[in-house]
Amino acid sequence: MEPKYKRVLLKLSGEALQGDRSFGISPTYTHYLAEEVRSIHELGVETAIVLGGGNWMRGASVAEQGIEEATAHYMGMLAMVINALALQSQLEAVGIQARVQSALEIRAVAEPYIRRRAIRHLEKGRVVVFAAGTGNPFFTSDTAAALRAAEIDANLILMGKNKVDGVYDADPRLVPTARKYAKLTYQEMLEKKLTVMDQTAAALAAERGIEILVFDVSVAGAMRRAVLGERIGTLVHS
Repeated sequence: MEPKYKRVLLKLSGEALQGDRSFGISPTYTHYLAEEVRSIHELGVETAIVLGGGNWMRGASVAEQGIEEATAHYMGMLAMVINALALQSQLEAVGIQARVQSALEIRAVAEPYIRRRAIRHLEKGRVVVFAAGTGNPFFTSDTAAALRAAEIDANLILMGKNKVDGVYDADPRLVPTARKYAKLTYQEMLEKKLTVMDQTAAALAAERGIEILVFDVSVAGAMRRAVLGERIGTLVHS
């Protein structure tokens, strides 16, 4: 089977690593995510990953508790590094070479982010996990995902959600009659104020013409089906 996409960027929230826990990392579920990544890696798809850090903390929430806001955002970036290291370890456990590149220099545990080196890793069949967001406060991990996808010329951003299989006109967990969109343009997403990703990230992805596929990462095999071009989730396009 030939994949539809040659190079993808997988965006996962920090909560994706929690599994059934309320905080931190579930090694079992992180191993499951590594197996899902392996299922597309073995198709020859060059794969990069951006993780959030919300399973540990969110910079904006910490700032509300009195910590200076820029400092709080840097703390959130460090949480992203922790998640990247955990996923790297599980990727290597399933037989995939993986590299963590951090936007904040932490040379003892991760390479510094260097665009051309990241692309070379991908060309050599390694998975690259981008950590610490953009390296700047006040930008979300969504923006980091759109930025890195543009920098490495990714064909698609795989936006993995937990137990939500696409974009709806209301929260399907609260509104049983919520309608799912099969496709959306970026303009429609912004006009309808659908919270797929923040506006900075959406504007960058739209400008670069990068498609986004929103899907339920907790469904085994969904990631593989997505890169093979099957119609799952919601496709956001220019």
